[in-house]
Amino acid sequence: MLMGKVALHTLGCKLNFAETATIARQFTDRGYEVVAFGNPADVVVLNTCTVTEKADRECRQLVRRALRRSPSAYVIVTGCYAQLQPEEIGAIEGVDLVAGTQEKFRLFEHATFEKHARAVLRVSSVHAAHNVSMADSAGYDERTRAFVKIQDGCDYQCSFCTIPLARGPSRSVSVQDIVARAKEIAAGGYKEIVLTGVNVGDYTADNRDDLLEVIKALESVERIERIRISSVEPNLLDDELLGYWIESTKVCNHFHIPLQSGSDAVLKRMKRRYNTNWYAGRIESIKAAAPNAGIGADVIVGFPGETDTLFEETYQFLVEQPLSYLHVFSYSERSNTEASVMDGKIDPHVRSERSERLRILSDRKKRVFQERLIGTVVPVLFETPVGNGIQSGLTAEYVRIHVSGPGSFENEVRQILITGIREGVCIGEIAEVAGVARVNADRKREAV
Repeated sequence: MLMGKVALHTLGCKLNFAETATIARQFTDRGYEVVAFGNPADVVVLNTCTVTEKADRECRQLVRRALRRSPSAYVIVTGCYAQLQPEEIGAIEGVDLVAGTQEKFRLFEHATFEKHARAVLRVSSVHAAHNVSMADSAGYDERTRAFVKIQDGCDYQCSFCTIPLARGPSRSVSVQDIVARAKEIAAGGYKEIVLTGVNVGDYTADNRDDLLEVIKALESVERIERIRISSVEPNLLDDELLGYWIESTKVCNHFHIPLQSGSDAVLKRMKRRYNTNWYAGRIESIKAAAPNAGIGADVIVGFPGETDTLFEETYQFLVEQPLSYLHVFSYSERSNTEASVMDGKIDPHVRSERSERLRILSDRKKRVFQERLIGTVVPVLFETPVGNGIQSGLTAEYVRIHVSGPGSFENEVRQILITGIREGVCIGEIAEVAGVARVNADRKREAV
């Protein structure tokens, strides 16, 4: 029996996306129809992020947007922003339930689904959290890649970050549970699994299993052709993990390694657990063993105390690194963090200027990496066609490929000859059609 329509929206990371998908399944299991956010709905669920002030502001805007479309909708706000600022969210007109991160998967225990004059707040402390709820995106949105949560929380105390306050200490899903769910995902037709978490490299379960054990276990799951790791802190990317990752035939040749700053002085103020020499050494090791590897980095600009000289250190460090892309963030003050009370605040206009310089640098690095691929044959896992006869997919190195072709290649792996770049995206042809006989059997060890 149809209970009504629910619209869900995710702010933030792929971990949040996997959790939103799990919430969506709870609704469909109870007879609800999931509709696109912005369409008329009886229930609206916002799963929030609080990494930046922009995410907070966007949450408030989305609540108002949802209510303009569905004035009588029962509005639930959950996630990290809800955990840290429940009263602030509860004061937004039209919000009915504010559920913290510990209550995210217990919405049906707390929701009345009747409009309230004032929001109900259901937020509990995360500091003593020891359980972790599994979540994944299978059956929701993407049909080729499933994001699987294997870890939650963080024991690090980076001076700019609120995530430990919002999600609690580091804890992990057991290897057995991950494998069991991976088999179900594979049975559903998915070919790629993306391992997500707050600090994936810090995975530890049953006091013995680490991320390497997860990878080894997942490699035995039939029909899963690719294992992608969302992000690993540089200090956790040791030689054993790195060596196995590169040698594996299933783990994607794609590394996302947060940097945050290319200045040792700034890294120290951030309370990061590595320096630039270590970071550069990890990149060098990857490229020596796998010249084609795609490598991305997160960078924060405008951190308190980042003088012009220290920013130039970051800029020059990044120029020298063979990275494929950058995710650039302007520093955003977060309450209850050490950085929020540090001296040396950077003018917002300066932060914007520095962000723009790094985004331009990122575009250049992306272009250089793409150009190196022209003329090579790569396996591409295709997603839903983007329209106008264009098939779109990703390489193991996290390079977007567009190919013209009839019908749909969705969830198929095809060998593609990369022929050029158009509007920032690599374009190619099916290798067999192009008359290409060669296929890179072991691309990880071949220099482009």
